[in-house]
Amino acid sequence: MKMKAFKVAVPYTLPICVGFLFLGMSYGFLMRSKGFSFVYPMLMSMFIFAGSMEFVTVNLLLSAFNPVYTFFLTLMVNARHLFYGISMLEKYKNTGWKKPYLIYGMCDESFSINCTVTLPPDVDRGWFMLFVTLLNQIYWVTGSTLGALLGYVIHFDTTGIEFVMTALFVVMFINQWEEAEDHRSALTGLGCSVVCLILFGSQNFILPAMALIILCFTLTRKKKTKEEAVS
Repeated sequence: MKMKAFKVAVPYTLPICVGFLFLGMSYGFLMRSKGFSFVYPMLMSMFIFAGSMEFVTVNLLLSAFNPVYTFFLTLMVNARHLFYGISMLEKYKNTGWKKPYLIYGMCDESFSINCTVTLPPDVDRGWFMLFVTLLNQIYWVTGSTLGALLGYVIHFDTTGIEFVMTALFVVMFINQWEEAEDHRSALTGLGCSVVCLILFGSQNFILPAMALIILCFTLTRKKKTKEEAVS
C-alpha cells in the first residue's frame, strides 16, 4: 500500500522538483551572499518550509530584532494557508499520525496536488498525500542546501534574485488559466487583489484581498446553490 502510493505520488511531484531545486538554489545563493553558513538555509527550509517567507527572513535576520513586526509580516505573507487549511479539513480526516505532518508541510504545490488529484481506488489517499508533502519538502531542502554550498565557490551579483518566487506564481497562474475553461475564479482573485492593492498599498493588501476573495466565492457559491435548488 505504501509503495503503491509512493509510485503514484512521484510523477506528480517531478515538475515541482525542477522548480523547487532552482528556487531553493536561488535562496541558498542569496543566504550565502549575505554571509550566512549553509546550515541556516538548510535548517530554515526544514523548519519554516515557506519559500516566500524564507526569502523575506533574509532581511529580517539582518535587521533590528522586532518580533511583533515579524509576526504580522509572517501572517500577511502566509495568510493564504489559513484558507488552504480550511479546505483540506475533510481530506485530512482519518489520516492518523500523518495528519500533523500534512498540516505542517502543506505548501502551495502540495496543496494543489493533494486537493485536485483523483486517485485510483487501490491507492491510499493518506499515504499519497504524505509522500507528496514529504517529497516536495525534500526537493526544497536539497535545493536550498545545494545552493548555499555552491555559494562558497561560485560568486555573482544576486540583485533581484528574490523575484524568482513572483515568477513562479505568475507561471502557475498562466498554466491554470490555460487549462481552465471558466476564468471567473481567476478574474475574481485578480480583481480583489487589485482593489485591495490600491486601497491598502503593497505592504498591507494581502489579508484584505484574501478576505475579499473568500467573501466573493462564498456569495457566489450561495447564489449557485440557490439556483440549483430552484432548478
